[in-house]
Amino acid sequence: MKIYINKIKESWIIDRVRKDWYTLKKDVSTNFINRADVIWVLSPWVWKTIPRKHLKEKKVLCSHYHFDFNNFDKDDFYELDSFVDQYHVISKKTKNQLTNLTEKKITSIPFWVNQKNFFYIADKKSLRVELGFDEKDYLIGSFQRDTESKDLKSPKLIKGPDIFLQILIENFKMNRNLKVVLAGKNRQFIISQLEKYKIPFKYFEMVNVDKLNKLYNILDLYLVTSRIEGGPQAILEASVSKTPILSTNVGVASEILHHDSIFKPESFITSKVNIDYAYKKSQEFTIPEGINKFDSIISDIYES
Repeated sequence: MKIYINKIKESWIIDRVRKDWYTLKKDVSTNFINRADVIWVLSPWVWKTIPRKHLKEKKVLCSHYHFDFNNFDKDDFYELDSFVDQYHVISKKTKNQLTNLTEKKITSIPFWVNQKNFFYIADKKSLRVELGFDEKDYLIGSFQRDTESKDLKSPKLIKGPDIFLQILIENFKMNRNLKVVLAGKNRQFIISQLEKYKIPFKYFEMVNVDKLNKLYNILDLYLVTSRIEGGPQAILEASVSKTPILSTNVGVASEILHHDSIFKPESFITSKVNIDYAYKKSQEFTIPEGINKFDSIISDIYES
């Protein structure tokens, strides 16, 4: 049995997942679609780059991360659904959404986190010097996009940049040592607002995995403020690197974080970080256990 995973080339989480799979599952993987028994549509938004003849001839596993029903292309979904044998989702919340769209089998397993890439670094002081921060800085981080790619100005509201901004404004009033650490694509909206409110920040845009892990390790707090979310993978990355994290109740938050660390925007002030709880839960999804959880899906779809 051989598996082929479609490409996206965004230099972000899905590319890392694909690279891990091909590195750690060489015996069941192929880079040549014509040699594959199973096509794993890891990036469904570019599924049309896969020749239809292969989708018809082979078993098809498709991953979905979340559904924004205000921007849902029903025709595109059901066209792909006609080829799909089974689905994979990375959170129970997304499984509940997808159950209303298809009768095909759905398995919910969060993506693994590679502990060789994301881990705790004890010497925070040296890291801060290396990355251009002072020891007294109170650093709040966000490494997720917040701006619509259609115009690179409008806020991507499902990611909750307005919620993120309001929390920053309120906290900056109380703590003038607060600085914001940003990474990732499409951060134009939040950058424009931080400049407007004169909240200091540093933007690293697209960084390699080594630097991303260092950015997690300098933070006093990582914030997830999304309204709709599949993962985000940042929850696992922050948890396994023992980065203090608080999140809205989206994606895998309730599966990884302590309930005290999950907040509603109006009651953010009462939320509490629980590093030990999140770290312990994240261990279920480190390599090899985390990636081996997917063996059952692949075996089932191949044998069915």
